[in-house]
This record gives sequence, C-alpha cells and structure tokens, in this order.
Amino acid sequence: MHPLRLLLLIAIVTACNKDSDPSLPASLLYFPPISSASWETTDPASLGWNTAKIAELDAFITSTNTRAIIVLQNGRIVIEKYAAKQLVNTTLDFNASSNWYWASAGKTLTAAVIGIAEAQGKINLQTKTSTYLGTGWTNLTLAQENNITVLHQLTMTTGLDDGVANRDCTDPSCLVYKAEPGTRWAYHNAPYTLLDGVIANATGKTLNNYLTDELKSKTGMDGQYIQTGENNVYYSTPRSMARFGLLLLNKGKWDQTPVVPESFVNLMITSSQSMNPSYGYLTWLNGKSSYLAPAPGQININSAISPNAPTDMFAAMGKNGQLINVVPSKKLVVIRVGDAPDTSLVPYTFQNDLWAKLNEIIP
Repeated sequence: MHPLRLLLLIAIVTACNKDSDPSLPASLLYFPPISSASWETTDPASLGWNTAKIAELDAFITSTNTRAIIVLQNGRIVIEKYAAKQLVNTTLDFNASSNWYWASAGKTLTAAVIGIAEAQGKINLQTKTSTYLGTGWTNLTLAQENNITVLHQLTMTTGLDDGVANRDCTDPSCLVYKAEPGTRWAYHNAPYTLLDGVIANATGKTLNNYLTDELKSKTGMDGQYIQTGENNVYYSTPRSMARFGLLLLNKGKWDQTPVVPESFVNLMITSSQSMNPSYGYLTWLNGKSSYLAPAPGQININSAISPNAPTDMFAAMGKNGQLINVVPSKKLVVIRVGDAPDTSLVPYTFQNDLWAKLNEIIP
C-alpha cells in the first residue's frame, strides 16, 4: 500500500476509535447547563460500582433522617435519592426542587465569596477587620481589636472567647478577649458571621447580591442566605450544593470559566495553621493526623475527621449532617442533607458512617 494511503487509513481508524470510545467523554468533567435543570446521569453499573449494595444505602438514608443524597462522578449524577417530607410544607415529598439549609456547610461558600472579593482587590486578608466593620465591633481594647484580621476570621483564629454564653452573638459585648489572634483555634460562629458585613462593606453590595453576581450567575446555583436568629444561613436545593462541590472539584472554574481563583481554592483546602491541621479556610480537611472538635475549650482527636473516606477528601460540614464532600482523586462529589442523624455540632461520626456505606458501592 502507498505510504500516504496507509497514513490516511491509520488516521481514520484512530479518529473512529476516539469517537466510539465511551470512556473518553466520561473521564472528563461534565458541567450541567447554568440555565436549565437538566443534568446528565451515569449508570453506576457502567462504572463498575457494586449496585447490589445501593439498597443498603437506601436503608441507611431512611434510618438517619436523610432528605437527600447525591453522588457525582466526573460531574454526572450517579446516585440521587430523596426521602421524607419538605422543610416548610411537610405534607409534600422532598424532591430535587426542595430547599434545605446548609447550616455551617455555608461557611465554605462564604470563604469562596471572600476569595472572589480578594481577587477583585476589594478585600485584603491581611487587613484588620475593623477596616471593614469599623472600630468597636468587639469588646476588646482598640490595640487588641486592631490585631484581628480577615484571615483570622477565615481560619477560626481570632482569639475571641468561644466560651461565652452565646457563641452566635455578634454584639460587641459578646466578643471578648481570650488569646492573641493566630495563637488559638476555636470553632466560633460569631466572628465567622461578621464576614457577611466585611463582604457587604468591602463590595458595596449585600452578601446575597454579590454572591448572585459573582458566583450563582456563573454556576447555575440557586438559593440565598436567610437571617435565622443571629446566624445567616444558606438555603438551596441539594443540586445547588452539588454545583458548588463541582466548582470546588474543578479548582474554582465552572467548566472553563474562572469563578473563584484556583490559588484561593488551594488555600481553602490546605491546613491554615498547625493547631487544627484539619481546617483550611472555613473548610474541613480529611487525611490529617488530628483535628479539634468544636466545643468550649476544643477537644483534640488524634485521628482524621473521617478515616473511612479518601484521605484527599475536603468537606463543607454543617449541623444535623449537612455535607458537601469533594474527593479529587476519584472525581467525586457527595451531598447529604437532612435532619439530625446524631447530636454532633459537626457530623464527624455520621460522615464516617456514610463513607463506610459508600465504600461498599464505589470501587
């Protein structure tokens, strides 16, 4: 055969093999359209998953007060389960259009918003918080207050006392001195909540409006922050949580569109200090040697947060088991929402139990 004809034949065969190879597109990250509710799915059997064990996952969902479980691989929905009733209208079944609260899983979303504002030059993490909130936002002396930066708020190291009667209280009288900023880690809601004011004053927009303009409009996420007591709690559909998880899996890009700077996402999912190596920027990290469990005084646990989960998993975690788990090595995003599976402020035990079930399904 003439060499040119042989080369042409090889090229044609190679092209046909690429087009007919079903594993090629599945290996790439898929992103659902931002203006549609459609979302591609993948049959778990086609991925080699143990489908016989999915029935046990269903039973686990029922026994743990779960409303929704979503598992994405490569961006496509592989498992999507709904159970029980809606949050407000309790006569209706919970479904893909139902809203639920993120609880403290919303902290990770707030961190992402801070990252966007920093990239736009509106926020400097090293700047004292009083630049954005004004002086007197705490009960500290001016010199003490000026030592607290936005970075300290992002990493739970403000040094403010989490042993006060109400850790959610953002009134200056509740924000008292405990230690120098950066020298003590404490899971303290109030300094975190005040990041909402930092964002609003730095950007000139409310948190919800800035979030819509800079993140939701680019990812198709729904939902909003709603003031609940002294906390600002995010509510959305479970699929919106999955969109956020997918955004983080892709290092802050929605498909090819930059949303959160990749460099900032990398900081979110890296130990932010040595006191609690399992904590980044308002994000929990698996695979570390220890973690501090939220409690007045904190409790040191010599273990990863979820030994059953892949070591590279990072997570947005909220009270009553609101979870966004991202596993880069397996291109997985796992979402869980629902009522309390246990009494933990942060659902470490439940998350670990969930991964015991998922490990029986996912190779």
